[in-house]
Amino acid sequence: MAETTKEEVDDGNEVNDPSEWDEDTTKGLKNSGEQMGSPVKEKSLGVLKSFRRNLKGFSPKTQKDKRSENTDDQSSNSPLRPPLSPIEITGSLARRGASIKQSFSLGTKKGKHEPLEPVTEAMTLSEEQTEVVDTVLKLRDTYTLPEIPPMPLSVMEINKLIESEHLEEAYVNLLSLRQELQRELQALDQEDCPIELVNKEKDIRLLYGTLRKKMSAIVCNSSALPSCNKELLVYVAYIILEEEKRQGEPGEMQGWREAWRDAVLNGVRDTLEKIPLESRKQNASWLAVHLGLVGKAVKEDLQRVKTELLSSYPADFNVFETYVSCHHETVGEHLKSLLEKVTVLKDYYALLDFIIQRYPSEKIMGSSSLQPELKEDQRALPVDKGFLDQIKDKYCARLQDDMKTSLNRIIDLEHEEMWKEKRNPVIDEGIYSSHIDMDIWTHIKGHVQGSRRIDVNLEQKVVRSCLEELKTFPKRFESAFVEWSSPLSNSSLWAEYHISYINSFSALKEHMESYKDTSPIQLELVQKEIDRLTTSLSRAVMENFKTDVQPFLRRQMTAKWFLFDEDFSQLIRRTKTLSEQSKYMTLKHKQAFVNEAHFFVVKEYVSQLMKNNYMCKNRKNETAATKITNQWEELKETFQDMNSSLDWLHPVGHQLSNIIGCKKSDVKNNLETLVENYPDIRKGHLSALLYFRGIIRGREKHTILQQLAELKQKSGNTGNREQALFSEIQAAVNTDCLAGTPFSCLSFIVPDS
Repeated sequence: MAETTKEEVDDGNEVNDPSEWDEDTTKGLKNSGEQMGSPVKEKSLGVLKSFRRNLKGFSPKTQKDKRSENTDDQSSNSPLRPPLSPIEITGSLARRGASIKQSFSLGTKKGKHEPLEPVTEAMTLSEEQTEVVDTVLKLRDTYTLPEIPPMPLSVMEINKLIESEHLEEAYVNLLSLRQELQRELQALDQEDCPIELVNKEKDIRLLYGTLRKKMSAIVCNSSALPSCNKELLVYVAYIILEEEKRQGEPGEMQGWREAWRDAVLNGVRDTLEKIPLESRKQNASWLAVHLGLVGKAVKEDLQRVKTELLSSYPADFNVFETYVSCHHETVGEHLKSLLEKVTVLKDYYALLDFIIQRYPSEKIMGSSSLQPELKEDQRALPVDKGFLDQIKDKYCARLQDDMKTSLNRIIDLEHEEMWKEKRNPVIDEGIYSSHIDMDIWTHIKGHVQGSRRIDVNLEQKVVRSCLEELKTFPKRFESAFVEWSSPLSNSSLWAEYHISYINSFSALKEHMESYKDTSPIQLELVQKEIDRLTTSLSRAVMENFKTDVQPFLRRQMTAKWFLFDEDFSQLIRRTKTLSEQSKYMTLKHKQAFVNEAHFFVVKEYVSQLMKNNYMCKNRKNETAATKITNQWEELKETFQDMNSSLDWLHPVGHQLSNIIGCKKSDVKNNLETLVENYPDIRKGHLSALLYFRGIIRGREKHTILQQLAELKQKSGNTGNREQALFSEIQAAVNTDCLAGTPFSCLSFIVPDS
């Protein structure tokens, strides 16, 4: 090939007048001239000096000398390859040869670049960064690729230029090499293609691959070392743009913009991989700490992109948006890998809080330092809904397990601190309390409030999970408590514990009412279980009271009762003990409890008159009536002190004692009031009462029973069902053999006494 003349080179490469070069530039060119034996520029010149030299270009003589020195060695530097068949060679080169020549037609430089100010040692870091940014902006806005040299460097020399990051010079020589290949192909016949040209084509492809790898490495490291390669990014961007212009040409390499984004993505991945990640054994808060560092790294990386990298790229690269999307993608991948390591509740919470709240907040993506480049719709982390739901489901499952453990621990603590030590329940605001309700409610409330800070959907899931687990707790608690307390059923402590748990679980039910709108179905099931437990506890106390006083009630209206008051005194004492205990019960349960006790005592006391256990003979009826009246007054006062609301029970004792103590002829007069107040009284009840009075047969009994039938028929109903007393009492069956005989048949033998 004929050697290109100096005049030909000068026509294609405009060179600044040496009189316009500053001292540093002259010195740099001198050093470069001293090392012409190597195609690689000296990197010790410094970033800015190298940058200035790239702006001004090399002297034509340097390019010519290098080309002439390496022309003979070009083919020898190519890698060894197996020979191709003529058909393969012809087909490959024929497809590539048509349009390569015109595809590399590039514009020439226009105008002269202003010489840069020399960097002084006294300049501060911020001033130096400002100068670099200004310089890069000027380069980016005015940059045009240099004239393609007519004679390219050798393959090895171009490769060394790429490796030493002299991208501009390497690229134009690579374009020159492509043009040279095209000229050589055009000079040949289609059927005659030497192996040297095939090898040159492969060399060009290898050089392009090396160039892309180097450019990717520069982009990958750009955010970590932004001040060192800003000017290189300008070359990277314009090489990409130049290659995109050549899309569709034979032999072109596709995917430059995609490769650039992959390099950005890899750089972001490298940044996250360097963030420390401790294990849970090393630090219980390992995940929260790590996510905090991730957020800090993301924000700082994007800040560097905004302040130091945007100036290196043309606007159509959408650099900031690309970095934001790459951070989103990388963080999402990283979180998925972290989820595999998470096993405890607070770490699931840390993940959800980071994704939904912290990441888009002012602390990270919403930081004012990233505005206005980062748009509002780019702040949130675009994770898959399935992935987010997976974390929420795992969080709720873990929460339910932890909830069960916490509730079981409440039972254990109650056993250790109260039952085992037999401590009396605390009195809080006038009632017995165990504080179980506050422990449970506070525990649930904390989880619900924490989930509410993340989002409403998680709050609903958390409420359902907590209520689902709470539903089974009352049965477990009751089973443990009954097992422990059964041997103590005769002690006052036993009743105090029962009352305290009635109060506490009733309070828990009220606390849970606040979740009615969030999870109504689960709440209803929980409330049913709590009602069942409080009813069971209340019934246990009542049954214990009934069992306790039953013997004393059964000995009423007997011969012993007639002579002694010991049994009745015990009844009053037990009732007053119950009254004292009920004072520490919540008003809602206390009223129902006292009413039940009141009704039971009245019913059982009256029942003793209906059992035919005793008959008042020889005018003992008056004494019995007086005793009944006195005892009834004492019972009435006791239950009034207990604030029983069953006032309708108060008259029955006095009305019964009036019938017992009056003359036979006056029984009918007292009967009307009794039937009026207690219309559910039946013939059997009145017969038993007359038996106790001593009227077991005769005209008086018949007349009284007849009057009862008339009064009941006149009333026309059995009275208020809510005020039924006698219907709850079973009267003794009269076993007198003459009981069913008509009075007219017996009047001749039964005296009227």
